[in-house]
Amino acid sequence: MPVPLAPYPTPPAQPLAPPYTPPPPANGSTGGQSQLVCSGCRNLLMYPVGATSVCCAVCNAVTAVPPPGTEMAQLVCGGCHTLLMYIRGATSVQCSCCHTVNLALEANQVAHVNCGSCKMLLMYQYGARSVKCAVCSFITSVGGSTSTTDQKLNN
Repeated sequence: MPVPLAPYPTPPAQPLAPPYTPPPPANGSTGGQSQLVCSGCRNLLMYPVGATSVCCAVCNAVTAVPPPGTEMAQLVCGGCHTLLMYIRGATSVQCSCCHTVNLALEANQVAHVNCGSCKMLLMYQYGARSVKCAVCSFITSVGGSTSTTDQKLNN
């Protein structure tokens, strides 16, 4: 036979100590928190506004907090595909996981090169290894490798 239940639930037990209430923010600040990625283990860290550095509770790495008002940007590491955060305007970002140095480029940055065949001025996105001329279809190498023009003259 089923046991009847009490018609009203019993009230919860009172806590032994009052809940912690943080002190009010000083100097009229909002007392908000911000986030950044740990430079050691890549965990998301929360810190109070105004802090200059944060010590990670997981790996004990100390991560510097960027100055207030600093614009941040993100990119995916080309070596290990980890999401990296960096200060906008940086030209390169080293991944703390695989130590790959990634080029940090704005979305609309373009470069110019003259076509290796017809000398037409070509525009291409930074980071490209080559660009194909729309006029003569010649492929001009760009970047750190030997130019196609040099290769064509040497053959």
